[in-house]
Amino acid sequence: MNPNLDALKPYPFEKLAALKAGVTPPDRSPIPLTIGEPQHAPPAAVLEALRRHEGDVARYPATAGLPELRETLAGWATRRFGLAPGSLDPERHVLPVNGTREAIFAFVQAALDRSRPAKVAMPNPFYQIYEGATLLAGGEPLYLDCTAANDFRPELDAVPAEVWREVQLVFVCSPGNPTGAVTPLADFQRLIALADEHDFLIASDECYSELYLDETAPPPGLLEACRTLGRDDYRRCIVFHSLSKRSNLPGLRSGFVAGDAELIAPFKRYRTYHGCAMPLQVQKASIVAWNDESHVRANRDAYRETFAAVTEILAPVLDFPAPQASFYLWPAVPGGDDEAFTRELFAEEHVSVLPGRYMSRDGVSGNPGAGRLRLALVAEADATAEAARRLRAFIERRQ
Repeated sequence: MNPNLDALKPYPFEKLAALKAGVTPPDRSPIPLTIGEPQHAPPAAVLEALRRHEGDVARYPATAGLPELRETLAGWATRRFGLAPGSLDPERHVLPVNGTREAIFAFVQAALDRSRPAKVAMPNPFYQIYEGATLLAGGEPLYLDCTAANDFRPELDAVPAEVWREVQLVFVCSPGNPTGAVTPLADFQRLIALADEHDFLIASDECYSELYLDETAPPPGLLEACRTLGRDDYRRCIVFHSLSKRSNLPGLRSGFVAGDAELIAPFKRYRTYHGCAMPLQVQKASIVAWNDESHVRANRDAYRETFAAVTEILAPVLDFPAPQASFYLWPAVPGGDDEAFTRELFAEEHVSVLPGRYMSRDGVSGNPGAGRLRLALVAEADATAEAARRLRAFIERRQ
């Protein structure tokens, strides 16, 4: 077996299960705030499209996807990020994928050159697929600490030039998981300049881009930053988008990658061998989802309601950054021990949260997730508010 498999770290939810082992919670309804799996209803029109095209399971799909799907994806990204009309070519710049997790993992395998130093920079805390994909591709993770001191965004100019020279790929996650921080255009522009200077690629994970709390301020994206620089070839840049969070369709496994045609073409060749073409019925249902914004606006409205209720309940007892986007809260733990807090909360209130240290690695000043919690506010508003009330009662008993 590949010896790099031994370098993989336990997944956060494996650690959480071990932490809770042997604990008997009280006899009341369990409320998980752990996994970022949307619980809102999926769009009825998408489910109907799946049923209408179920006979397509009898046909092999192509890796490149249907032309009408690629046209839909290019059109959506052009509208959403204000790109120059026609600059995002459906034939050259867009490729459908089976969700961002699969695509992120595969892209790292295809992108890294193992014949030279292969550092992959990533925010810390982070989505663990960045690290796992890097290790299995024979690369070395470079953790860029995101703390309250830097507004939970990597300090790009703190990385020495000699380190940048060994970096082949940089991951951006905006809006961030778990912090909810949004990368401003200026940071994207600075990263593009560094990529040109030091010859690395930029992979921007934007799967939470449509879950923002201020309807007038959608988060910017990497392609948008390219547009502001007149960089309509999107050189060195690739973005990842998904229907999982945007449209409450995590089980559909549908997303896309877009960007530099010189990256898309070899990645498509890799995927042809990898055998991960999107099923035709999923492609046709995805066209329906990407072409409708009404259900996405309703989704944002529902999350705003949940966030408003939860933050009102928890603000008096927890310190957390003002949420900008995504569906997470990233509060500091009273007392500082995120593992003990998580275990005792489960034991007393039957509410599950994720210790922040499980999403981070030791950086220059320790583990930036230690002493924090990730709360996934994905359930319906009433259930999430009830979890917040239990959490507040738990904290107030200890004050």
